Amino acid sequence: MAILFVLVKLIFFMVDPLPETISASIFTNILLLMLAVAGALYFHKSKQTEDSNALLDIKTGLRAGLPYTVIVAFFLYAFYAWINPGYLEHEMAEASVIVDQMLSNPEEVARLKDQNPDFEVMTEDAMRTQLMKGPESMFTPGATSTLALLGMLLLSTLYSILCTVILRSVWKPR
Repeated sequence: MAILFVLVKLIFFMVDPLPETISASIFTNILLLMLAVAGALYFHKSKQTEDSNALLDIKTGLRAGLPYTVIVAFFLYAFYAWINPGYLEHEMAEASVIVDQMLSNPEEVARLKDQNPDFEVMTEDAMRTQLMKGPESMFTPGATSTLALLGMLLLSTLYSILCTVILRSVWKPR
């Protein structure tokens, strides 16, 4: 499933290198992760000859979800670092435009100064530098792959639990 995601992501990249939205890729990743966990549980249950408890079934689901998660996270790092670094640069440019729009609006500047007392004495350039620190730290290959890793770990745990509950309620041993 992880290799299938890598191929799908590369096909999406070949079709549109700088997509306006990457939701199709994200939903494909979520679907393939769920299929990996559910498939592993189904095949394990179909080969199983004796009863098991729910915890062992959750562990089986995680055994499929964790390798998928690690492979995809490493691929995403490589993808955003070497294959398509322009996407993160594009996101930084969009963040810069949004910050510039905020700083050109006097009402927004006043609201920012009310929210952050440090901005009271800062120039517009200093405020811009401060506001861009967040996007600069987020739109890096490392941060993107780390967030993907954490999200997929959480999802694989959730899918393992849900698939175990569903399969245990439906599955009738022979």
